[in-house]
Amino acid sequence: MSAAEKPFSGKPAQPAAHSKIDSTLQTFSDYLGAERRLSGNTVRNYRWALQRFLDWLVKEDSWSGDFARITPRDARSYLIESQRQLSRRTVHNHISGLKSFFNYLVRKEVLSFNPFSGLALPKLAKPLPKFLTENQIRALLSGPVRLLEERRLSAKQAWSERIALELLYGGGLRVSELVSLNYGMVNLTDGCARVLGKGNKERLCPLGDIAVACVKKYRNEFASATGYADPVLTNRYGRRISVRQVQLITKKYLRLAGLPMDMSPHKIRHSYATHLLDRGADLRLVQELLGHASLSTTQIYTHVSVARLKTVHRTAHPHG
Repeated sequence: MSAAEKPFSGKPAQPAAHSKIDSTLQTFSDYLGAERRLSGNTVRNYRWALQRFLDWLVKEDSWSGDFARITPRDARSYLIESQRQLSRRTVHNHISGLKSFFNYLVRKEVLSFNPFSGLALPKLAKPLPKFLTENQIRALLSGPVRLLEERRLSAKQAWSERIALELLYGGGLRVSELVSLNYGMVNLTDGCARVLGKGNKERLCPLGDIAVACVKKYRNEFASATGYADPVLTNRYGRRISVRQVQLITKKYLRLAGLPMDMSPHKIRHSYATHLLDRGADLRLVQELLGHASLSTTQIYTHVSVARLKTVHRTAHPHG
């Protein structure tokens, strides 16, 4: 948290410390955790946002503790003040917490309206997803073979780790889908895998010739169990590999290839989508391959491709 995002300093407001207000805040926190099942971190953030707003009210308006006195004008003034001190993302999170609190009071019939309802928030910037270029992907995927040739890995470990990387890129799998993959879900003849994605939605993923060849080799030469329910990827103890282990494998080969260390298994999926679109794939087809419920989620990759086209034009065209 930056200095600019710390709560207002000074003596704690007396009304905010009043037992009735404390009791209201506590019952709201209990509601968030028990009924809405929000994480403890989100509940704490909402409580902080509320305390910050109530302290501001006392400071600016000598607020006495009556929630019914809070008006839409107070909400707008607080929003303007917050934008001078907090990041846009934090402002959005704070206002979300405040809206939830006052909606809660309306449902409890403590208030007749929510003063934060309809408040226009500053737009959030939409950063483009980071991805690796095709050459960078080649350098990443060649890492296990390189370590094997240098005798720094056993053949079994090298091929297992190569499978992990090849399936992430060749199939565009989420890391959770990768670690859940069983041999019974993979059709090596057709070169496809049937995976269970978000919302328990099943989809068919073409894996690519190289990924399929790697899985075949590992299954035939190194795998100890290849039954229908046996995992494709296992750790050294023969148990299903974890998400954390896939993350560590990715970091190891990023470091080996001298690539940015802020990349992750999910960024390999971003690279997969971007490369498909760069090579002319239909947007709706990419949506199906990624398992996105909404086309708008997939459309961000078209922005990446357009940005790359502009960069190429600017650097290569005489009038760029």
